[in-house]
Amino acid sequence: MTTDFALYLRRFLTTHLAGLRGCSANTIASYRDTFKLLIVYFRDERSVPPAKLTLDRVDAAAVTGFLDWLETSRHNSISTRNQRLAAISSFHAWLQTEDPARMALCQNILAIPAKKHARPAVNHLTVEQTRGLLAQPDRSTRQGRRDATVLATLYDTAARVQEIADLTVGDIRVQQPALAALTGKGSKTRHVPLMDNTAALLAAYLAEHRLDGPGHNDHPVFFNQHRRKLSRGGIAWIIRKYQAKANDPLLADADISPHVLRHSKAMHLYEARVPLPFIRDILGHVDLSTTDVYARASTEAKRKALEAAYPDVVTSELPEWNQDPGLLGWLTNL
Repeated sequence: MTTDFALYLRRFLTTHLAGLRGCSANTIASYRDTFKLLIVYFRDERSVPPAKLTLDRVDAAAVTGFLDWLETSRHNSISTRNQRLAAISSFHAWLQTEDPARMALCQNILAIPAKKHARPAVNHLTVEQTRGLLAQPDRSTRQGRRDATVLATLYDTAARVQEIADLTVGDIRVQQPALAALTGKGSKTRHVPLMDNTAALLAAYLAEHRLDGPGHNDHPVFFNQHRRKLSRGGIAWIIRKYQAKANDPLLADADISPHVLRHSKAMHLYEARVPLPFIRDILGHVDLSTTDVYARASTEAKRKALEAAYPDVVTSELPEWNQDPGLLGWLTNL
């Protein structure tokens, strides 16, 4: 016999998320994965098989135990734990309108707070490190030219790695004004301008692979030897390959991923004094407060602001602070 939990969960994932709210497949998959883990927790830790899991068993104490299990047994990060809690809370916010008799149970779960955690620093490369990485592919080979174009496009567009993997020929315009149409979270599309060097690389790459003619709009821009689009892992592997070849020890030892290149472009734009609303639109952020993290993290921008505010102080000519306590005291008392 089907349990009430199974019935309501199916309605939540299909009728509510997919139908009423129109959530993307990735969003629905994230919710589904949360409940798969919850079912595993009840089965393995509470000896409740899926066939006997009912709504009454999923109370605040059980959810709290589940969150602790994620951290201790599965070694999930606090942000992952909070993401799982958000999915469960969303289900119970919907459930209390569907079954008012369970409002008290739902509200007890909705009262579980997200766990606070330290905000991680924005990991990014310097301009010189970025140039060094992008210069690594051997452009005299076919694969090297592809990899150089992948890295340049990933950095120039500040795209999420999945957005680059999903990029099709029809999403690219290499004629002026050159741009890439990126489809990101929530199936929202944004148009990101391409710099001349990146547009030239893409034009040559598409011509080399005979993708610049009609009839190829749906073909993936970047693909493997089987002509299937590159996966996120494949793009990450390309980055690691050229990082390992770098002669710069700082670049070789850096923590680099596709998302680090996204952070790097955003930071470089901010330090070049591009307004935050423009950076937000390029990144595809919904809220400007998300983009504001680059303003808080940019040491270079803070240095330039101090130089502009105190033009008579030439920092390159200052002695070491420990040799001039008077200067240190003056700066401290500003």
